[in-house]
Amino acid sequence: MGIKESIKKLLQEADLYKKHGLLDEARGKYTEVQKWVREHDRIQNKEKILKGIANKIRLLDSEGKRVQKGPQSPELSAKAQDLIKKLFSFSKTDSEEEALLEGAIALAKFGQFERALGEFKKLIDKESHRVVAAKNVLRCHIQLNSEDTAADQYEEWARNEHFPPAQLEKIRLFLIEILKIKGIQRDLTPIPMEEETVQEPEEEEFIDISSIGIYFNAGPAKDKVVEFDVNFQSGNMLSLIISKNDAKTIELIKEGDALKDLQFFSPIAMFNGSGVVSAKSEIRSGPKQGDFCLDIKIASK
Repeated sequence: MGIKESIKKLLQEADLYKKHGLLDEARGKYTEVQKWVREHDRIQNKEKILKGIANKIRLLDSEGKRVQKGPQSPELSAKAQDLIKKLFSFSKTDSEEEALLEGAIALAKFGQFERALGEFKKLIDKESHRVVAAKNVLRCHIQLNSEDTAADQYEEWARNEHFPPAQLEKIRLFLIEILKIKGIQRDLTPIPMEEETVQEPEEEEFIDISSIGIYFNAGPAKDKVVEFDVNFQSGNMLSLIISKNDAKTIELIKEGDALKDLQFFSPIAMFNGSGVVSAKSEIRSGPKQGDFCLDIKIASK
């Protein structure tokens, strides 16, 4: 690999770390690029490149200070949280359990993770929603940057045998993959599977989606595919939190829009498909004020 390709690869790794909030790792990669550029005299526009990297590091350090000093997801009043559950659930249903799940996801999207965790845990005892609730419990811990807590929660479930082995193994593999996305390698207790077991009725499941690429044919990102992380998922409904800094990218997207040429990224595969914008709303209070909730329903083939 040539010098130019090596530098490009390091910059891509740094940008990936930054995207996932791994600021120290990103800074390390940028520093490594600086060293490469300084040591190789044949690189063109050397001073310009070094100046650009130095600016990236300054912005990274500034972001790190802001994160450290910023408030921890403040809790809204119980009344406000109840209103969020009512207004921002992504569908209407007669199922009490489905309504509880949707309300919990709505709370999590607004940064009310402690309340959301309590709501998700109520569903752990419900066979029809046990796995999806458990996965969203782990997502909440990951959103709180509590990867160790997520791993500890899994280990607790593994010890108390609350889940059937097949379900628990799915949860283990799910957690391994989302930790891997954040650059974390963690050994989790494997679940012994008996060769011959009576098959229990399982809840309907949909493949886990970690991120989604949206093709834009108009607006600031015209003719580009922009990738967004999936913050929460329930079946074929994906919930994205779009930062206020990226609001212009989605300004032309409206509720009810059909989205074609979508790219879905899962831990096991990447596939193309389409979807419908189920809901789009601006978050007007709480720690994510100014950000947008975007719910996309994956269309059936």
